[in-house]
Amino acid sequence: VHTGERPYKCGECGKGFRYRSGLIHHRILHTGEWPYECGECGKSFRRNSHLITHQMIHTGKWPYVCEECGKGFSYSSLLIRHQMIHTGKYAYKCGVCGEGFSVRSHLITHQKLHTGERPYECGECGKGFKRNINLIVHQRIHTGER
Repeated sequence: VHTGERPYKCGECGKGFRYRSGLIHHRILHTGEWPYECGECGKSFRRNSHLITHQMIHTGKWPYVCEECGKGFSYSSLLIRHQMIHTGKYAYKCGVCGEGFSVRSHLITHQKLHTGERPYECGECGKGFKRNINLIVHQRIHTGER
């Protein structure tokens, strides 16, 4: 059953897929096509499942709802992560100060407060940043972008 065989090959890049549906979704990357459009607002999506999830914004009907505050989510994993706010039980804890985080990348960013690490450096002025997004925003100073 699990042979690892990938008989469906992309003619553009050669990437293989186990199922025909995987190849069909992959081809959209090469064409730039976004075939699934929301009839309500016109936003387009590459996958029908993404359109269905998006349409929940318009209907207000979410499959996963927090019993504590009523906030709705499209995926159970997002609800579980959200519920950590109410329980105080976080999946990721800082070993230095004990602060909790529901997302691993947030813990990693936080830990840089303790180490002083600033791995993202501006090539123009040498200023260091803990997060790449902060460097990108900073670089606008040098380019004049707003």
